[in-house]
Amino acid sequence: MRFRNRAAAGFATLLLPLAGLIGLTSPAQAASGGATAGFTKTSDWGTGFGGQWTIKNTGTSSISSWTVEWDFPSGTSVTSAWDADVTGSGTHWTAKNKSYNGTLAPGASVSFGFNGAGSGSPSNCKLNGGSCDGTTVPGDAAPSAPGTPTASSVTDTSVKLSWSAATDDKGVKNYDVLRDGSKVATVTTTSYTDTGLTAGTDYSYTVQARDTADQTGPVSGAVKVHTTGGGTTPPPTGDKVKLGYFTEWGIYGRNYNVKNLVTSGSAAKITHINYAFGNVTGGKCAIGDSYADYDKAFTADQSVSGVADTWDQPLRGNFNQLRQLKAKYPNIKVLWSFGGWTWSGGFADAAKNPAAFAQSCYDLVEDPRWADVFDGIDIDWEYPNACGLTCDTSGAAAFKNVMSALRAKFGSNNLVTAATTADGSAGGKIEAADYAGAAQYVDWYNVMTYDFFGAWDAKGPTAPHSPLTSYDGIPKAGFTTADAMAKFKAIGVPAKKLLIGIGFYGRGWTGVTQDAPGGTATGPATGTYEQGIEDYKVLKTSCPATGTVAGTAYAHCGSNWWSYDTPATIASKMAWAKNQGLGGAFFWEFSGDTANGELVNAINSNL
Repeated sequence: MRFRNRAAAGFATLLLPLAGLIGLTSPAQAASGGATAGFTKTSDWGTGFGGQWTIKNTGTSSISSWTVEWDFPSGTSVTSAWDADVTGSGTHWTAKNKSYNGTLAPGASVSFGFNGAGSGSPSNCKLNGGSCDGTTVPGDAAPSAPGTPTASSVTDTSVKLSWSAATDDKGVKNYDVLRDGSKVATVTTTSYTDTGLTAGTDYSYTVQARDTADQTGPVSGAVKVHTTGGGTTPPPTGDKVKLGYFTEWGIYGRNYNVKNLVTSGSAAKITHINYAFGNVTGGKCAIGDSYADYDKAFTADQSVSGVADTWDQPLRGNFNQLRQLKAKYPNIKVLWSFGGWTWSGGFADAAKNPAAFAQSCYDLVEDPRWADVFDGIDIDWEYPNACGLTCDTSGAAAFKNVMSALRAKFGSNNLVTAATTADGSAGGKIEAADYAGAAQYVDWYNVMTYDFFGAWDAKGPTAPHSPLTSYDGIPKAGFTTADAMAKFKAIGVPAKKLLIGIGFYGRGWTGVTQDAPGGTATGPATGTYEQGIEDYKVLKTSCPATGTVAGTAYAHCGSNWWSYDTPATIASKMAWAKNQGLGGAFFWEFSGDTANGELVNAINSNL
């Protein structure tokens, strides 16, 4: 997927403090005991200031969470904060750690910052319920995670949940019961009966303990419950896979949230989602963007459930939104996709120890905080034993070995899939790796039958980036959907394990005078996010199609020449895919479609 860059991801997440400009240390800072908290003004502009708290573990055992409390004089307040969840009640302010910075080893420290209005300084500081200067030992460890709940007495409208108790050095006060990530009850016992449910519906439950110092511990594992009645779960729309990629960074500049799958009508017309991307680094699967994945707080109007995220809920971000989507559309399966164009260089290390890599992926995908969200893993290695952004030399057997290890670890109850090259040329990328040998371990291959041609060849010739078949004048033989699928089938990959790929975007050149394909150009056409590429939702009106070649539309407007798929060309490609016995279709990616999801509708209605 050639254009998957992450330039926008993460830059809109946090404000940055003006650290180091001014060093005004308040009396709240001191040292000793088990932990300390100190405050520093990092900047001051008269009507406001920048502030920073630093928490340091001065004890001999780890701290698993921290809460800093202080008072401001009237007229002084926090206006924004980063690296902590900060709330205020009158003149009293409370800051709790984020999910990624709560644990402090002995001697370690962590800081969070904020911008303030007014000119006051903090007083009456408390750290985990104790003095910030360490004269009293701050609250020790937060409670442990309770045991994963078990479900019993399931009816049309209720379920009884039971779990093993959490432990805490100062005692557990109560438990929060979470349904689909939202708190539904707080109880003092280790059981709860949830009522008022909908018959024939899937729910996910977790539990979180709170100690006598009001510290909350980690969330338990999740138990899935399907209430009785309501008929059986409706079958998916047909027997073909209809899969779309959802990009974690789309929530930034593109402002495309999981809720858009609902408002566009697309969620009702797909069977699977690939969440892109997790990173591959150090021979392991890793988080791609923690803020987008599980920390960003969505407002009520952005949320699938219509309820705003709160600062203290166990899971936020896209993962929680996907959880809410699955509760609304129980048939949708979600896979976590790792790699992509930018992060495929990490697979070289992964291939050195496939079993260790598979274990790391399993541990991450099945993390108790979001295990119920994901139904499997997708590997997007661009490209095994060949060149993409970087060149891989791990050998022809590496891909098979990695997929074998993933299937062994994830088992038969999880999906294991992979995105693959569509280079059907003689001696091309399909021949570089053992895709045939690996096919026994995968549920399907997402064959990337797009990006065959584009303005990386700045002078052209102009050509459709996703040709279904060959045509007179095609720049390179074998660079078509039909050639790729034929080669996969010829080496023994079953047709039902091959998905045809559709790009929800176009690729284009500028400086073109010729309407038909094969013209010369002077460079890439201007795109909203990247030169030479533009979303279908923009092109359909800014540069309407003027012709069709090899099953793909093209458009010549002014000096620009674009190629892209339309509902009509998608219909023809879906008919071809059915005739070939393929397992279905996938697309990159949701945000390129129109607000009413016309390309998703074309895939669904014709497949």
